[in-house]
Amino acid sequence: MMERRSFLAGLAGGAGMAAMPAAAATQAGAGQVQPAATLSSGAEDRAYMAALAERMATPILSRMARGRLQREWTPELSPNWDGRDPKVSYMEAFARLIDGIAPWLALPDTDDAEGRVRRTLREQAVQSFIHSVDPKSPDRLGWEGHGQALVDSAYFTSALLRAPAALWTPLDPATKRRIVEVIKGLRRVSPPYQNWLLFACMNEAFLFSIGEDWDPMRVDLTIKLFAGDWYLGDGWYGDGASFHFDYYNSYVIHPMMVQIMETIAKGKTNFNNLKPAEEQARALKRMQRFGEHLERMIGPDGAYAAIGRSLTYRIAAHQVLGVLAWRGWLPDTLPPAQVRAATAAAARQVFGTAGGLRNFDDRGFMQIGFTGHQPALGDWYSNAGSMYIASEGLVALGLPASHPYWSQPGQPWTMRRAYAGMDFRKDYPVSY
Repeated sequence: MMERRSFLAGLAGGAGMAAMPAAAATQAGAGQVQPAATLSSGAEDRAYMAALAERMATPILSRMARGRLQREWTPELSPNWDGRDPKVSYMEAFARLIDGIAPWLALPDTDDAEGRVRRTLREQAVQSFIHSVDPKSPDRLGWEGHGQALVDSAYFTSALLRAPAALWTPLDPATKRRIVEVIKGLRRVSPPYQNWLLFACMNEAFLFSIGEDWDPMRVDLTIKLFAGDWYLGDGWYGDGASFHFDYYNSYVIHPMMVQIMETIAKGKTNFNNLKPAEEQARALKRMQRFGEHLERMIGPDGAYAAIGRSLTYRIAAHQVLGVLAWRGWLPDTLPPAQVRAATAAAARQVFGTAGGLRNFDDRGFMQIGFTGHQPALGDWYSNAGSMYIASEGLVALGLPASHPYWSQPGQPWTMRRAYAGMDFRKDYPVSY
């Protein structure tokens, strides 16, 4: 495991990005401005993000792998909690965490400090999957309880789709059978007609991927609604029939739309009208367009707009950029090193640098808040387990350290260029 001092060093890396020097904003001409001068290196950014992944994962996985998570942690609840069984928080913590770090855990083993941490966490993750469905384990998750289980089951199955060789293949036959049973059992939940439809759809895509009986109608209905009636234009979906100005297009909608269609398109399907490969291509173009918006919403110092419900999900707001980078789907308008510099700067703004303890309690568990412990920012469904969706902001760790995303020098992102007086690309709407 990475030593504490290594973790702190990683979090402290690139602290100079927190604010652009005043000198960079004062210029005789645009040609004299060098806003990249204070950007961290790719190695520093990766060390910071990997340390953050370890910081999130270790308290959860080290306990759940031994069946001790629910015994040793009582998650904080929002002050306006709606009264549901708080056991939902354990599934939220594990499923959301594992989905964000699954691409990272899937990397080949290496013998450096990061590789040793990754190997330990992957082994703990596999054991945690076993406990999650073992009827004799104190850490069996609440599959039969509140309908919230449908939401987090989709992050659970998404992680298995993102890293099948690392997380699904090593599981024993009994655990695989139990997972299939609990996922099929969640068909009992009738989802509201908004982003919850995608959770049901993700589970069916997972079942399809492993050769199990699946329900094409759930997928057909969901994709047609989002791709047609609920698509608002210029890369934005409504969350149902209404527009919500928040980050759910990144928390859920774009990543799951593309992942579901990509999964279904790989095999024979039973649709009369829906064409999964064509729908995936269109959904990807729309996700790329939304990624352009996300990148422009990161300010010159890395701060981004604190808008909408579920704000406490923190850097999950940038999941779309991470997925686009990880899958090699970034458009030409978003150079990889530019996206890395922007999202790393945003993470530092939210989680801090010196010590990196902001947003975690004294035992290392995440707390409700945005840039600290701010319980009043929680929604009626918020609990400390919910906060682990922030790991979705770390998806790009699934690219190896040698990839240009991490190895190239950081490039100033759009708003950093704009406010330094440099040329930057103008933005126009799209019609697809």
